[in-house]
Amino acid sequence: MAATEVLIEDVGDEAPASSKDLLRFITAGSVDDGKSTLIGRLLHDAKALMEDQIDALARASTRRGLAELDLSYVTDGLQGEREQGITIDVAYRSFETARRRFIIADTPGHEQYTRNMVTGATNADVAVILVDACKYWLPQSRRHACVADTVGIRHLIVAVNKMDLLDYCEDAFAHIRDEFLDFAANLHFERVEFIPISALKGDMIVERGANLGWYEGPTLLQALEEAEIPGAAYGSDDAPLRFPVQWVSRSGGPGRVSRRGYMGRIVSGSVAAGDEVVVLPSGRVTHVEEIDTHDGVLARAHAPQSVTLHLEDDVDVARGDMIVAAARRPALADAFEATVCWLGSEPMSLHRRRYLIKHGAKTVAAVLSRPSYRLDIATLARNTEGSTLTMNDIGRVTVRVQDPLPWDPYAANRATGAFIVIDALTHDTVGAGMIEGPALGVEAVAS
Repeated sequence: MAATEVLIEDVGDEAPASSKDLLRFITAGSVDDGKSTLIGRLLHDAKALMEDQIDALARASTRRGLAELDLSYVTDGLQGEREQGITIDVAYRSFETARRRFIIADTPGHEQYTRNMVTGATNADVAVILVDACKYWLPQSRRHACVADTVGIRHLIVAVNKMDLLDYCEDAFAHIRDEFLDFAANLHFERVEFIPISALKGDMIVERGANLGWYEGPTLLQALEEAEIPGAAYGSDDAPLRFPVQWVSRSGGPGRVSRRGYMGRIVSGSVAAGDEVVVLPSGRVTHVEEIDTHDGVLARAHAPQSVTLHLEDDVDVARGDMIVAAARRPALADAFEATVCWLGSEPMSLHRRRYLIKHGAKTVAAVLSRPSYRLDIATLARNTEGSTLTMNDIGRVTVRVQDPLPWDPYAANRATGAFIVIDALTHDTVGAGMIEGPALGVEAVAS
């Protein structure tokens, strides 16, 4: 089978311009599972590297006395940061095949950088978890799978690497698969695929290779090309409109009536001129008069387009408010239950530190309760004895905010169900949260 022709570029969180659909996926795994080599192999065998990149790989490999290319050098920028002791962030890479576009969120494997895996996973449609066939499931591999489940990823690909070191043993692959299925019985993945690979030799990455004849499933690239993109549902007409207001603009000049527009990105659903909408938290009902973009006026706009909405009535709308479909409103409450991944180096404080919640375009003061439980990554048991959350912990807390927020459960809408926790003193991001539902004993009312 011929390798797929692709293009590659480094990107931030923006997709390259193309009419093809876009799949965002995250790669994760424990230290030394071969993740850097996997990414290098994927890009190399898919013809995604430029000639100067390949030449640089060849020179670096020669200096180390290697006869073949060391494909882990493709991620040299990230490795350099590690060597310098710089805090590691998620590295994004983009490429495309004849079928679709891809953005890879490449996350570091060390336990202390688990919080960065959370960052990449919240925008991913698929998670690729790498497992060393010689080491089986390490605690960090389990932690990454748990984080992927917690942030709402429902399609998991388990790439069992270094099969070449076990002479491509089918029984070893089956043991890892069965062990994970036992572990994941209480997780919420809708689709889990297991692919035996050798990132070093190239088996089952882009090409099938000649060593895994007993495996009849797709290669890693084929699995990614065939994966469903759940995020596309947010832009369908069936999804409820959610439009956080990021900026209020005023147009007009001397002798003209000032006209207010509300700028932002549609995070869910669609909106058309004439639609009945509600401004939250005020609850004021009005209609959309016009939809503006840089390219002109639209009759209808869909997620994730950035637009300016003009309303028929002169209503009080401020940055941080949310414009929603009148017939399908989110909950509106000043307290809710949430699963929180704690990212800060200091434990969560119940009394001594002040926290802010950033939800959409709005930031409000908040109080976090003692966790009702902390998740044990090894067993998935809910530990109810802990009094706080420390770095990399995942637990359930009650969040009370100063002003009511409009929200949907995270499972229904990632954009309006997610928030970050900010230390009010240092302004560091110390937590990432997913709203599960109304606070116990507090009824969330329809807005």
